[in-house]
Amino acid sequence: MTTPQAPIRPDAAPKVGLVSLGCPKALVDSERIVTRLRAEGYQISPDYKGADLVLVNTCGFLDSARDESLEAIGEAIEANGKVIVTGCLGAEPEVIQAAHPKVLAVTGPHQYEQVMDAVHTYLTPPHDPHMDLVPESGLRLTPRHYAYLKISEGCNNRCSFCIIPKLRGDLASRPIHHVLTEAEQLVRAGVKELLVISQDTSAYGLDVKYAPQMWKGEEYQTRFIDLARGLGSLGVWTRLHYVYPYPHVDKVIPLMAEGLITPYLDIPFQHASAPVLKAMKRPGGQDKVLSRIANWRRDVPDLAIRSTFIVGFPGETEEDFDILLEFIKEAKIDRAGCFKYENVIHADSRDLPGHLPEEVKEERWHRFMAAQVEVSAARAKAQIGTVQDVIIDATGETAGSYLARSKADAPEVDGMVHLTSNLHLESGDIVAAKITDADEYDLFGDAV
Repeated sequence: MTTPQAPIRPDAAPKVGLVSLGCPKALVDSERIVTRLRAEGYQISPDYKGADLVLVNTCGFLDSARDESLEAIGEAIEANGKVIVTGCLGAEPEVIQAAHPKVLAVTGPHQYEQVMDAVHTYLTPPHDPHMDLVPESGLRLTPRHYAYLKISEGCNNRCSFCIIPKLRGDLASRPIHHVLTEAEQLVRAGVKELLVISQDTSAYGLDVKYAPQMWKGEEYQTRFIDLARGLGSLGVWTRLHYVYPYPHVDKVIPLMAEGLITPYLDIPFQHASAPVLKAMKRPGGQDKVLSRIANWRRDVPDLAIRSTFIVGFPGETEEDFDILLEFIKEAKIDRAGCFKYENVIHADSRDLPGHLPEEVKEERWHRFMAAQVEVSAARAKAQIGTVQDVIIDATGETAGSYLARSKADAPEVDGMVHLTSNLHLESGDIVAAKITDADEYDLFGDAV
């Protein structure tokens, strides 16, 4: 750590710039930091030039993300000169300080108090009590009509390719009454869509032995199904992200059938071949998973499944890869992200035998995406002629056009519905749309 400099005392309210990198979980961390800053009277600067110092919330999950974070830190130092670093890469302060010795301070992921201590050291907070007002729901970096709801930190799984437990620690679930109260506050503030996030959503509460808590006069256990039941009572779209395919996930399907939980599951299967899954230290078996998906879709025909996969994992054979391609076709995975295996620093998979050449990873990635496009296009084509509820995200480029999403589409990662309407619509409005056309990923429709 560098020697503290004299605190900066600007005449006006001090301004902090923020660069937020990485996943939605990191975005929630940034929102909490922004809320704390504004509660203490700091202003948030939209650019480097107007900031008295800059916070960089980093990502360190993949080597490419580490490089992006180091580049962002360097850019902030060059443009502003006064930089505090936090986030996942902050768990390795020696890496940051070796690359950028001019950083003022480095803190690790979700270390909000340490971040604020560092800000206080280098930028004296204002003492105007009239500025200590923030909305009950806090300040967010997402549009007003949707919000990420983080239910836990860390992870108990030890996937061989992943370093999240090394960066963020073991599973630490938030008390269920705190989560449900935050969700209720968000809904009161105008949120129409809640996106539940964690490292392992279906493991929620395991670390606290599913401790019961009271919320609105009723007992809820700190567990996945009770969380879904409580969120389902709020009357908004609720998406479940990062769900491991544990058997108890089946219990949420009836809530989707009743319309209480959005019929959408984000399950990072990562692969389908048993030998590869074993090398990854991942749960799951192709036959069992296919059977469960079939049962889910029998009960909830409009269920959308999103997943992520890794190709080119050490030891992956052509047969393993063919099993993966067959899986996404049989399971009809609606939305899929695919990553070429990266030999991440500190990951156990670095020591596995059978690392594949980059050209093999590249070729398999292209084949995977070609297969997934076929699945996605077939699903999109099947929607033509249906009437679906869609949520408006923004106005389009022409009069009467809007960018919207169906219940099958999470923001920023899935497809869009290109909507036309004679009505004046606002972001967050939910309207019925008749689907008239489709391409590989997006739908086109008219408001009805």
